[in-house]
Formats: sequence, structure tokens, C-alpha cells
Amino acid sequence: MSPDPRRVIADLRELDRRTGGPGGARRVCWTPVWEEARRFLRERLDEIVGVTVELDEAGNLWATLPGERGEVVAVGSHLDSVPNGGWLDGALGVMTGLEVLRAHAGGRRRSTLTLVDWADEEGARFGRSLFGSSAVAGTLDVDEARALRDAEGRPLPEVVADHGVDLDRVLEAGRRRERLAAYLELHIEQGPVLEREGLPVAAVSGTFGVERHRLVFSGQASHAGTTPMELRHDAGLTASITALTVEAIARRNGGVGTTGALRLDPGIPTAVPGRAELLVDLRHGQAEPLARMLAEVLAAAERAAEERGCTVGAEHVWSIEPIPFDPGLVAAAEEAARTGRTLPSGALHDAAEMARHAPTAMLFAPSTGGISHAKEEDTPEPDLERAIAAFCRLAEKVVAS
Repeated sequence: MSPDPRRVIADLRELDRRTGGPGGARRVCWTPVWEEARRFLRERLDEIVGVTVELDEAGNLWATLPGERGEVVAVGSHLDSVPNGGWLDGALGVMTGLEVLRAHAGGRRRSTLTLVDWADEEGARFGRSLFGSSAVAGTLDVDEARALRDAEGRPLPEVVADHGVDLDRVLEAGRRRERLAAYLELHIEQGPVLEREGLPVAAVSGTFGVERHRLVFSGQASHAGTTPMELRHDAGLTASITALTVEAIARRNGGVGTTGALRLDPGIPTAVPGRAELLVDLRHGQAEPLARMLAEVLAAAERAAEERGCTVGAEHVWSIEPIPFDPGLVAAAEEAARTGRTLPSGALHDAAEMARHAPTAMLFAPSTGGISHAKEEDTPEPDLERAIAAFCRLAEKVVAS
């Protein structure tokens, strides 16, 4: 069967119909809607003769067509989304991987071909991205993950257990990497570069490094009407000053910095905040500037706290170093794309974890307006078709080599 990009788009539209809505995608991992997305994927996989579907110890889904050799070429991405996310983020790679399986079913393959749907790539519920792929890569800190709580205070071990995952066993999923010969992923760019350049697809050279930390500021809660301005120890304003400093530090170092969550306690209009939590995300394509950004942010937080009579502590949430992809596979991706364009990824992808253990490459499709992680996320269908076709060409070459 020849790959059909229009069939992939139809699958994506049906997935969106089942798991989206007026506010966008609702496939947050470890929720009933995410499980519904998985049921839809398994329905499609059941139509392919010869495919074996399994869940590993970390909750990743693997759908496999055996080949003449035991080595595995994996294709895929993730079905989970951020809250009110887009219809393409992650799902494009999974549904295109499904089409790669369809195209290779019924014939002979030199390599075993596997589609993988990674669990909790986004980290939307617990703040820890790349959960499933980092378990396979062996980089998941289980003790650190054990301490994570969602917004309602539920611990991660309890939540994942509701979905059949025993946190104490997740690293056993690492057995999957032993036969991995290559990993390939298609994703939307989630940025404006390809649309600005008028390109439907490009190869990806690697991913940025990330430092994600929670800054906890402690001051003194007091009455909003009776406490003079000069006598306040306002943890909220201290966090806000730090947030503005994060932006300046990122600009100065040529990276990106985001303060995506700010929580105040008691969080009412009649009280000066006595406690504030600021979630900071720093990214850079090189390790040294990324480390410098983190050091500067922590120092700036200390200065802001001292100036306002507060204290601050830093909690490590998650980090990953900048990771380049395999030069040979990147060259093959460039050839399959046929646009002559390669760019780095500022967004995180499961490919970064896989690149630690196997030759890895990615292709990007453009994002309309550079928008992602929002209901407005989109890509023109002609561009999707060309990107899907390019990825299928890349997979065909790698499986046959």
C-alpha cells in the first residue's frame, strides 16, 4: 500500500472530533480523554494485519511489524496534549507513523518497524516533560518523579497507577532501547520560521536544552489596607520582579525564558501575598549559555528577595541538555524534505531522549502564525501533505537500509 497523506489528515480530523472541542485539544495525559485518544489509535491499528500492540512499564504504546532482522526502526510521537491545545501537536507524528505501518504491512521488511506513542510527552499535569521516553532512555529520576503533585495535590504515583503504571517499575521500559537502530519523528515546528520562509517541510538538527525550576518566595502575609507600602514583605511583587528579570536574562544570552505559572498565597485582594511560587523555563541551544542563564536567574531572585525582606528557595523540576541529532540521518531527512532547509528545535520532543541511544532525526511541518499549544494551532493541508509524504520517504529509506 502506498502512503496516503490525505488519509493521515482524515485520521487527525477524526481524532480532533473525538478528543477536541471549542476550547481545543483535551488529551492531557493520564486523563479519560487521553485514554479515548489511545482507543482511537488502537482501532486504526487493529485494521493492519500483522501488527502486535503492547504497553510498556512506563505506559508507552508500541505497535510492531516484524522484519527480517531484529533491529528496530521506530517512528512516532505523542498523542497527549496540553490543556486547550492544538489538533496537530504530537498527534501528527503518531498518525503519520500509523500510515508508515500501513504502507509496510503485508510486505517484507529488512528491519522490524515499530510505531510508538509516548506517554506524557507534554508534562502538562505534573510539570515533568518526556516521562515515557525518558523512562526508556533511563534518564527518568524516579524519586524526583515520586514527589511531583498535580494542581489538585494528587501525587504522580497514584495518578499513573490509575492507568496501569507502577512507578517503581517504569525504568524496566528501558529494555525497549536495546534493539533500537533508529528513531524518526514528524512534528509541527511550533514556531514561525518555516511559514515565514514559505517552506512546507524541513529537517531538524537537534533540540535546545532546558532548565525548569520552581522559585518559592516567602514574605509576610498582611492586611492590604493597613500595612504601609514601606513595611511590606510582598512575595508576589518579589516574584513579579524576578519574572521580568528572567525575560531580560534570556534576551541577553540569546536564549528564551518563560515564567509560565505564578501562584500567590493567600491569593485574595485584601491580603499582601506572603508566599509566591514562580515556575521558570529556560532554553538554549548550547550548554554553557544555558547554565549561565540559570545562574543569573537564581542570583536575580536572591537579590529581589533581599531587597524586599523576603527569602527564596529553588526547586528543580526538570532539565535536559542540548542534544544534536545524528548527522547521517539529518542528511537523509534533508534529502527526503527536498527543501534544503535544516533548523534547530526550541521545543522539546521525545526524539531528544531517543538520540541518547540511537541515530535520530526529525522533520518539521510549518505552524500557521507560529502558534502552538493553543486551539488556534494549524497548518495548511497542502503543507501537511508534503511533510507527511517527506516523512514516509525518510522512513522507507531507513527501514530498507
